Parts: sequence; structure tokens; C-alpha cells
Amino acid sequence: MRALFWLVAVFAAAVALAVLGRAQDSYALFVYPPWRIEISLLLFVVGLAFAFGVGYAVVRLVHHTLSLPLHVRAYRERRSRERSHAALALALQAYLEGRYARAEREARQAWEGDAAKGLAALIAARAAHGLGETERRDQWFERAATAGESVQAARLVSQADLALEERDFARAREALVELHDSGPRHIATLRMLLRAERGAQNWAEVARLAALLAKRHAIPPAVAAEYQAQARVELLARAAGDRRGFEDEWRRIDSSDRVTPRVALAGAREATRVGNAALAREIIERALAEEWDGALAAKYGDLPALEPGERAKEAGVRIERAEGWLAQRPEDPQLLAALGRLCTQAELWGQAQKYLEASLAFASSRAAHLELARLLERLGQPTAAAHYRKAAEMP
Repeated sequence: MRALFWLVAVFAAAVALAVLGRAQDSYALFVYPPWRIEISLLLFVVGLAFAFGVGYAVVRLVHHTLSLPLHVRAYRERRSRERSHAALALALQAYLEGRYARAEREARQAWEGDAAKGLAALIAARAAHGLGETERRDQWFERAATAGESVQAARLVSQADLALEERDFARAREALVELHDSGPRHIATLRMLLRAERGAQNWAEVARLAALLAKRHAIPPAVAAEYQAQARVELLARAAGDRRGFEDEWRRIDSSDRVTPRVALAGAREATRVGNAALAREIIERALAEEWDGALAAKYGDLPALEPGERAKEAGVRIERAEGWLAQRPEDPQLLAALGRLCTQAELWGQAQKYLEASLAFASSRAAHLELARLLERLGQPTAAAHYRKAAEMP
């Protein structure tokens, strides 16, 4: 476009000169007493154009000479930025290749050259961490903190990631909480926060985050269920210091989670520990009605009586309930062993022996061998020693 403009200007000037050249009688008169100058109009125009060109060239030369320091400074700054950006690219490549010493060196050059200072500081921090230089790593993070708001989220995520790698869950949690307080919560950082909360054993938060991530389809449902069950079990164990605290914690658990075998087993165990045998029995019966689990059935045979001195009577009631389950699962070894223990509590020696032997016929277990050995020893039968020996041989 610029070349076209100049071409048109040249042609216009040529036309103008041609027209003026035909006007031979035209002249330009300059009077400055006592002098009088008369020249051809065409010569005057050509001279005026030449003078303008010379003047323009002189002005441009002076302007360029005066602005030369600015041009030199801009050139040097541009070259410095180019070198800094090249150093930043080399630092990132070296970090991804695992060459941490070179990555930190190139990142330092990028930082000093003022090219993406925050990003350069973060690369250098990660490289220093890879070299085991924790003090230098923390210094780089401090520099990144002063590099502007645009890199603060990346800085906090990097700090949390490296803290999780070192299993410093408290520091990771602190960085992630600060990140979430200052902006939206992303799936990746929520996963990191879940790891940090699990490591710090903040089980209430683990349960909440696992449910949230499962709702967003960020973790598999089975993994979420495992995390939630682990959190419930740990919270029940913490609350088992007194009966009221345990019962309050149990009521806070959703009814759908209470029948989960792992949670129900922990609830029955802790309820027994705080002396609430009735709740322990209710927990197991409800859970088994929802989903069968052999470990819960085995625990059912170990529950204490509801009232002191009522052990045999209580065992009879539970035997009746367990035999109802046995009708549907006649080959369950843990249920058979539980029935054997219940019959022992009810002093039904023959039935106890039958159930324990049946349990061992389907699956050998150390607990069943010991229970049968004690029963046979009480009955004065010599085969008790063989079961003691088999129990001792089992891992």
C-alpha cells in the first residue's frame, strides 16, 4: 500500500512538471530592494522541491541521531527478552528431561532477564526440589510470591504437590486451603486436598471430599466408598472414648453408610467397647439384612449379653436368629463358627461341637480350631490337643 502511494505521487509530480514546462512565459519574481531576481517558474518549482527534500533529509538525520540511544536501549532490551525467553524454554525442557541442575541454571537466567519471572521461579523451585535443595526451593517460592497475581495459583499448587511428595500433609493442606479460599475449586486440586486430608487424618473432611468428588465423577465410586468407609471407621474409633460421644457420632452417619459391612463391623466393635451391647446387636442385624458379610456374622457370635447373668438366655435368642440365616447359607464357615460359639455360651455342647466341626469342614480357621479345642477339652475328649496343634500351625 505504501509503495502504491509513492508511485502515484511520482506520476503526479511528473505530470505537474510537464504542464509547467509548457508554460514558457511563466516566471517567478523576487524583489528585495535594491535587488530584483526573476527566474523561470519551472526552475523555481524544481528548486523548491529539491530544497524541501534536502531539509527533510537533514531533519530526519538529526532526529535519528538524537534518538539513537533510545534505539540502542530498545535493541538491547529486545535481545535480553529474546535470550530470557530462550532460557525459559531450555529450563522447561531440561526440567522435563530430569536435568534439574541445568533447569535451575536456565531458569535463573530467565528470572534475571525479566522473562515470565513467576514461571521461571516456579521451574527453578521444582528443579531445586529435584536436587534435594529444600532451602533454595523455598527461596524460589518466595520469589514467585512477589512475581504478581497471575502465578499465585500455580505457586500454591506446586507447593502442595511437592509437600505431598514429601508427605508433609499439613503444609500441603495449608497451601490448598489458601488456594481454594482465593478462587474456584478445581477437580485436580480437590484430589490433592483429599490426599492431604487423608495424610493428616482429618477424617471428617476425607468423608466430605470423597462424596463431593464421587458426585462430580472425579474418582471411581468404589474408591470413594472405600475412602468414606475408612473415614467413618476412624471417626467411630476416635469417638469410642465415651458412650455418649460414640452414639452421637453413630447418629451422624447416613443410614445408607451404617449398613456398609466395614462401617457396621467397626460400629459393632466400638459399641461393644463402650458397653452398648444392644446397639451392637442392632447394627449387625440391620447390616446383615441389607448385605451379607461373613465377618459380621462372626462378630455376631462374640457379642456380650445385654444384661449380666443373662448370657445363656441371650445366646438362645441369637442362636434362633442365626439359624434363620443358616437356612439360606448352610455352607458359610463364619456363620457356622458363630453358631458354635453361641451354642457354647448357651451350654449346648453337642450342637456347639457339630457347628464348629461343620465350619472347619468348609474352611479351616485358627479361631474355629481354638474354639473347638477348648470345647473338647471341657468335655474331656483327647482330640482337643490335635486342634490346639492345628491352631498353632496356622498363621
